[in-house]
Amino acid sequence: MAGDNNPVARVTWADAVQYCNWLSAREGLTPVYKEEFGEWVAIRPFPDGYRLPTEAEWAWAIRYQGGNGALKYSWGKEWPPRRDAGNYADQSAADLVPTVIPGYNDGFASTAEGGKFPANALGIFDGAGNVAEWVNDFYTVPAPGITAPMVDPLGPERGQSHVIRGSSWRHATPTELRLSFRDYGNEPRPDVGFRVARNAD
Repeated sequence: MAGDNNPVARVTWADAVQYCNWLSAREGLTPVYKEEFGEWVAIRPFPDGYRLPTEAEWAWAIRYQGGNGALKYSWGKEWPPRRDAGNYADQSAADLVPTVIPGYNDGFASTAEGGKFPANALGIFDGAGNVAEWVNDFYTVPAPGITAPMVDPLGPERGQSHVIRGSSWRHATPTELRLSFRDYGNEPRPDVGFRVARNAD
């Protein structure tokens, strides 16, 4: 059973944004999400309340670490991960997952307490490993051939599924552990949680 300091998981995107609205209301801030025709959507431009990070913000903070260049993995360029790289599908999780990283053992069969592994250059913990994360954006595949850079994109305004970024305690392959890895879904999973963001004052 996960402890109080472990990340929340098994929540839908809608659960996550409703938590953000609850937290905003508790602190007297304007909620970011509203319900339209039974679906939760973000108000644009974002009000001052709590929200999920956009996919671009997630990539900037986790993959680029605020502008230090794109990392391949959270621990660097080489495979396999170093011993303290993060909470991934390891020998401890062999009874729970189909594949493990050979020779890797972080000591956690599923989620770990937040902050058990080193923070990135911005001081952010568990951007890779532990749980993957819902982000604000609807999932779409970028159109090929677009070369003009986009500044702080918010993603499409409508869609069927939401983006999941980052790897989790269930991931073991080089593809899944890359910081460029993207997933999507609608349903809760035991390895997907969320992190909270807010526009700076």
